[in-house]
Amino acid sequence: MATPLLQQISDITSLQEGDADALIIIGSTFSSLSAPLAEAIAAAQAHDKRVGQSAQLLISDHAPGQRLIVAPTGPLDRDYDDVRRFYDAARKGIRIAQQAGATKPAVWVVDVPATSEFNNAEAVSFFGLCQELYEPLEAREHFGDEAIETIEKVTFVSGQLDVGYLLAVEEGRRAGRDLCGTEPERMAPIRFAEYCKNMFLGTDVKVTVIDDRMQLEHEYPLLAAVGRASFSTPRQRPCVIRLEYTGSGEITDSLFMVGKAITYDTGGADLKTGGHMAGMSRDKGGAAGVAGFVKAVAELKPNNLKVVAEIGAARNSIGSDAFVSDEIITSHAGVRVRIGNTDAEGRLVMADCLSHLREEALQAVNPSLYTVATLTGHAALSKGPYTALVPNTQAQSNGVISGLLQASELWGDPAELSPSRREDFDFVQGRTKADDVLSSNNGPSAMTKRGHQFPMAFLTISAGLDKHGKNSQQPLPYIHLDIAGSGVDTGDWQHGKPTSTPVLALAGHFLARH
Repeated sequence: MATPLLQQISDITSLQEGDADALIIIGSTFSSLSAPLAEAIAAAQAHDKRVGQSAQLLISDHAPGQRLIVAPTGPLDRDYDDVRRFYDAARKGIRIAQQAGATKPAVWVVDVPATSEFNNAEAVSFFGLCQELYEPLEAREHFGDEAIETIEKVTFVSGQLDVGYLLAVEEGRRAGRDLCGTEPERMAPIRFAEYCKNMFLGTDVKVTVIDDRMQLEHEYPLLAAVGRASFSTPRQRPCVIRLEYTGSGEITDSLFMVGKAITYDTGGADLKTGGHMAGMSRDKGGAAGVAGFVKAVAELKPNNLKVVAEIGAARNSIGSDAFVSDEIITSHAGVRVRIGNTDAEGRLVMADCLSHLREEALQAVNPSLYTVATLTGHAALSKGPYTALVPNTQAQSNGVISGLLQASELWGDPAELSPSRREDFDFVQGRTKADDVLSSNNGPSAMTKRGHQFPMAFLTISAGLDKHGKNSQQPLPYIHLDIAGSGVDTGDWQHGKPTSTPVLALAGHFLARH
């Protein structure tokens, strides 16, 4: 089944018999609970010290279905505690409920600190339990949704939730998980496009798929080069998937987003070796996050907002027609790109899409541009499980980056700032009169100084955005988001659940009803 039905009641006493078959209580100390639930927890603690320290199932006549699940967050008053404590506790609690056989648990979030960083504790708990309950698309198609996604309904004891918002954003996150996590044959470029077409049927989002080889080679030459060896295999043909939404009323914000969808990253002629190909079907996580955000937009139908996304979908297959290092390819923006390493293909796939959107942004109201990608091992190494935000000067000065950073914290999808510097632009400068820019060095990004920052400089130059800096007549705010460290749970790219980052952060900044 899809996202569980979500409802809320204002008070625990409003929970009627038959409404739920388990009660999950999420909190730090559970000090606010009154009898008999407090007594039940205290009695259990007398016999089992794990109660209150880790998520546990208690048998209690005072809980629906006699299932009382205590899911502690741990302390919430330390410098490093944030709203993800509730996200994590909800994941543990809902898993116990599901394993115990519950299908319609109630959730009660208690002991929420009265500080702004925990304002969304209940909402983030909902997103956490949905993350835990998600099962892969391939598994659902094999077993059937209802056989493995057994939680039908969740009732929150709250009265404060914006149910419509939460369900819309979770639908976007669910789509993002499907698109990122599904294996490379089931989600080859054309099938990625088919999923998007089906996802936006009956919505206000217009979907256009560009897959004609001549058109791609003319309008998206860098992407066409990456997918050159795949054109002869129909199911692996590269394509550009364009998503367009225009809200009603006068437009006040225009978002232009590019997502990297490398459906399988072999490394191309610079072949990945030593087992490093495992998990490379998830190299489409950036595009998945972009499509997931647009899905949330489609569900919420915000006024005054325009969103245009272009997804570059390709497979850098190995073959006699594969592109190779040393080639010089002229981008859509007319920039001569020297290929430094074919395993740095994601920035090539995005550059021409970014160039197209740059042209549109120049005519738009209050535009900002974004690239989202599982781009570098350096981002994962330097930022761990956090998204790296690499903004230009305009994005820092107009408040876009600060707003996005704040939303990422408040909604449990945290990111960290990595400003673009002069060294990044120096690093990618052309080395001869034959080329204008170098796509990459030929060493691992994780071993390269500023390995996740300099790709933003490459994208800026190759897409023509360097002509729209602060010294131009039309400066354009641009942020590159590297999700290589945040795109899957636990950093396990072959088996971990996709997180659909940065859907929560983007939705929290641009769509949340404050």
